[in-house]
Amino acid sequence: MRSLAIAATGMLAQQTNVEVISNNIANMNTTAYTRRRTEFNDLLYQNLRRVGSASSDAGTIVPAGVQVGLGVKLGAVYRITEQGSVQSTGNTLDLAIQGKGYFQIQLPTGETAYTRDGSFQLSPEGQIVTHSGYTVLPGIEIPNNAVGVSVNESGQVLVKLDGQVDQTQVGQFQIAIFPNEAGLEAKGDNLFIETPASGGATVGAPATVGFGSLLQGFLETSNVNVVAEITNLISAQRAYEMNSKVIQASDEMLSTTTQMK
Repeated sequence: MRSLAIAATGMLAQQTNVEVISNNIANMNTTAYTRRRTEFNDLLYQNLRRVGSASSDAGTIVPAGVQVGLGVKLGAVYRITEQGSVQSTGNTLDLAIQGKGYFQIQLPTGETAYTRDGSFQLSPEGQIVTHSGYTVLPGIEIPNNAVGVSVNESGQVLVKLDGQVDQTQVGQFQIAIFPNEAGLEAKGDNLFIETPASGGATVGAPATVGFGSLLQGFLETSNVNVVAEITNLISAQRAYEMNSKVIQASDEMLSTTTQMK
């Protein structure tokens, strides 16, 4: 019976759906996390009577035909790139991007990764780095005798040196935008890398045309809506149970057939 295999594909699809939802809920407090959404496609159809085929020698055609679906499959796990809210932290090196853009991070391999997690710190050499110690490009170093650090919305890093009145610019953040942000590949640690699907990175200064601005002392929170995720979880659970009921019903039907004499 096809229903056994069809319902099995439905159970597998809803299992993946629950896994995606559980990952969203697990990351509800992860800085700058963007929630994921599962998208499903129907499988191939088996034509028992093809639509539009001739039904007689008089030229009549079949108006609807008979097509039997073979189930469902996972089409994609899509990343919703809408911005999360910003939360005040009071930390000097915490930066949030308001609008489009990603910070550029240099990995130990020399590869460039991208992130919206702006919880930065200083290395022993005074360089601005991530919580894993990776350099934030273009590589900004804070002098040891700096008594104050400020970052304006354009990404300019200004320091007040001990014994000086005026601030000195020591660098400027550059952020990257992509034609298709959802095409970035997640690598963990809030990092993404460029892929052919994302398109090439366009790098520019914050607060210029097409680029978001920076907000010092704030961090972007996760865009996960917990209420919506719980609702989706209940819906996926019910769908899983309904598919299991189909398998039970089909099994009972097969049992009835085998018991016939």
